[in-house]
Amino acid sequence: MNDTIKTILEHRSIRKFTDQSIDPSTLETILKAAANGSTMGNMQLYSIIVTQDKEKMKEMAPLHFNQPIATNAPLILTFCADFNRFNTYCSYRDAETTAYNNFQSYHWAVIDAIIAAQNACVAAESLGLGICWLGTITYNADKFINSFNLPKSVVPVACISFGYPAETPELTDKLPLEALVHYETYQDYSEERINQLFEEKENHPTTQNLLKENDLPNLARIFTEKRYKKADNEYFATVLTNVLKEQGFLS
Repeated sequence: MNDTIKTILEHRSIRKFTDQSIDPSTLETILKAAANGSTMGNMQLYSIIVTQDKEKMKEMAPLHFNQPIATNAPLILTFCADFNRFNTYCSYRDAETTAYNNFQSYHWAVIDAIIAAQNACVAAESLGLGICWLGTITYNADKFINSFNLPKSVVPVACISFGYPAETPELTDKLPLEALVHYETYQDYSEERINQLFEEKENHPTTQNLLKENDLPNLARIFTEKRYKKADNEYFATVLTNVLKEQGFLS
């Protein structure tokens, strides 16, 4: 099997790292891989903020809900949807400076940033590092904007910790491929099909442990009542909507 494919298929989230630092040449390779991804019109509508300073990590820790992974990693990369650079370029070339102050442009920039982030992850794992995505970056986008001193037209969308693994956790259980792939047209899901596709996941030991811990009958109820509750989703959606207005992507 091709080494790159093997790296991707063996991906797992690492939350415990050794004390080994990431040398500058390795970091540069990861950043070059990130910067070589596909982008909208080759505009490269993203920026990457490198965090290695432990004091900065401690400062941001509350914004990451004080997850240990936010401070015990030697490196954190934050990927931002960034139209500021291209807008500034346009302003110095007598081009329209408000062409990209809209949600469509934000959507482009998010896609660019996520592609760059995934490239960085694959590169890092192929070099023997482990990674873990920090979803909290979107919950507190407004506060991260202040922490990173981000100008208008820049919004943080992905945050990832990197380091040399001090653990080898089991691979995360995934839905079967046929649950995710549709040929030619989208095929909607009947109750019978849903039961088939989620059977293995619902019977997985991890899920069974969660059901016992939370005293709930199924995985869906854990998500809607414990992990990602409606009230929380609506609150953070309001935060993000306000961020997009303040950063100039929503009129």
